[in-house]
Amino acid sequence: MCGIVGYVGNNQASNILLNGLSKLEYRGYDSAGVAVYDNQINIVKVKGRLQGLREMTADGAGLLGNIGIGHTRWATHGEPTVANAHPHCNSEKSIAVVHNGIIENYQQLREKMTGRGYTFVSETDTEVLAHMLDYYYEEDPIQAIIKIMHRVKGAYALGILFANHPGELYAVRKDSPLVVGTTKAGQYIASDVPAILEYTRDVVYIDNLEIVKLTKDSCEFFNEDGDSIQKEISRVEWDMEAAEKGGYEHFMLKEIHEQPKVFHDTISPRIKDGVIDLSELEIDESVFKSLRRIYIIGCGSAYHVGVAARYMIEKITDIPVEVDLASEFRYRNPKMENESIAIIVSQSGETADSLAALRDIKERGIPVIGIVNVVGSSIAREATSVLYTWAGPEISVATTKAYSAQLAAFYLLGLHLAKVRGCVEDTEYKALMEDMQTIPDKILEILANKERLQRFASKYAGAQDMFFIGRGIDYATSMEGSLKLKEISYIHSEAYAAGELKHGSISLIEDGMLCVAIASQPDLYEKTISNVVEVKSRGGYIFAVTNKDHIELEDTAQFVVYVPRCNPLFAASLTVIPLQLFGYYVAVAKGCDVDKPRNLAKSVTVE
Repeated sequence: MCGIVGYVGNNQASNILLNGLSKLEYRGYDSAGVAVYDNQINIVKVKGRLQGLREMTADGAGLLGNIGIGHTRWATHGEPTVANAHPHCNSEKSIAVVHNGIIENYQQLREKMTGRGYTFVSETDTEVLAHMLDYYYEEDPIQAIIKIMHRVKGAYALGILFANHPGELYAVRKDSPLVVGTTKAGQYIASDVPAILEYTRDVVYIDNLEIVKLTKDSCEFFNEDGDSIQKEISRVEWDMEAAEKGGYEHFMLKEIHEQPKVFHDTISPRIKDGVIDLSELEIDESVFKSLRRIYIIGCGSAYHVGVAARYMIEKITDIPVEVDLASEFRYRNPKMENESIAIIVSQSGETADSLAALRDIKERGIPVIGIVNVVGSSIAREATSVLYTWAGPEISVATTKAYSAQLAAFYLLGLHLAKVRGCVEDTEYKALMEDMQTIPDKILEILANKERLQRFASKYAGAQDMFFIGRGIDYATSMEGSLKLKEISYIHSEAYAAGELKHGSISLIEDGMLCVAIASQPDLYEKTISNVVEVKSRGGYIFAVTNKDHIELEDTAQFVVYVPRCNPLFAASLTVIPLQLFGYYVAVAKGCDVDKPRNLAKSVTVE
């Protein structure tokens, strides 16, 4: 969840660290700190946002040195305080550590180190690592790191400075992301590529249980036995402009507006001569033809994508689909059929619960397709096959464009399965393909009429509770709309399958309470409207999202947003746009920090 960055080279490290941390603040912003070596390790830490660290270091000018590590924290062990902020060090301040992840057995390790005479000044699990490194260090940093790797349980990406090795920066990872950047002027480590993209596009993705030693001129890589290994340098194709706001007030608004492009970029390379080509998966068509079941696993918005995909895939193929929250799947001992596949959905490709589910499924001998956005991420590397969503960097904590790209990936997969298995006629397949390719223009049409929605949303900055309802695919969209609202505006909201309202939750409806109803599915439209009438008759205020020409809905709903017509299978890509905008504008009206909502982080790399 936290962000780490490190540098060793010919330039002043502090400014590079601060710039890198500013690109990683979406991963955590409870506290921040840097450690820079200049004849000794100098550490500066603050509670709160990175701006405080900039002020304390005079934008880096007050902290000299050509090697250092930095950290922006999402608090897990211990409250957001200066004492709990990273970097952490040993008593002599000769070893400094920054850490992303959670050490599961830290309490036992802490007791052991206390028994050995070590004193702790923080509540964090990370400080244990600093003292353990001190205990095991015998002039060889690599061996000290290996010894703690063998004793620590949990997830970690570490950046480490040893005062006795002043020109060397060390890093190691297990289940938390870590990338190395390399240039002639120095070497970098970071939790994510945007932190170092200003300086290099040549990166190395570190695999689990690998160690890296960096000097200003070199990168050396080692396995957990200390043996030297060779790593491949990858070239990052997107540039810094993709990771900047580009004139928008917030990253979230920019990323909402990027959805037509990312949808197009995800589907277009996979359509050749009017036919979907998924040869990149390297899965023989015979596997698809013999499928008996599909399992889709994700967390948060990725789970909502999976729910929408289930309705779509089951509608056009004869394959049963199960959708699970990754955090539940990994603990319920699921009974998985042979001749099935699993699909793990994750924007970052590092989501801890999803990664654990992937590993469990592979142990059962079930092939796994990863739908991820980050090239070289853990899920991308460990999955049997990977279907990338070409969304580019998504900076806002609340996902929007990655969600749209994931839907696009499932449309491709669903249509491909339908054709391979002979579930659609050629004419229907062609019509679906053509309709899918019109989605970007239809999203643009919705975005062009957002001002009316902005005015409506601003009236609900003071709301306490809201409902979102829908049926079928619209139910999946209602869950996503509710999540968007609550995570960035802090307004309590709930999503319900519309038919379930009468089974208890309708008792919560009060005069004036806003209920957002999605009604895009023709075969469920009248039933959804009946549920809307039930809410209105009990005093609810209705905001409806429906297809064009359903003007009769204005007799029931007080506010209606119309989306262009498309095949109902693809409706989620259109109906979600007004809900994203609604959540965004409500949050802005409340004065919330839209891109960095409280208590949240972009990449959930801990359980």
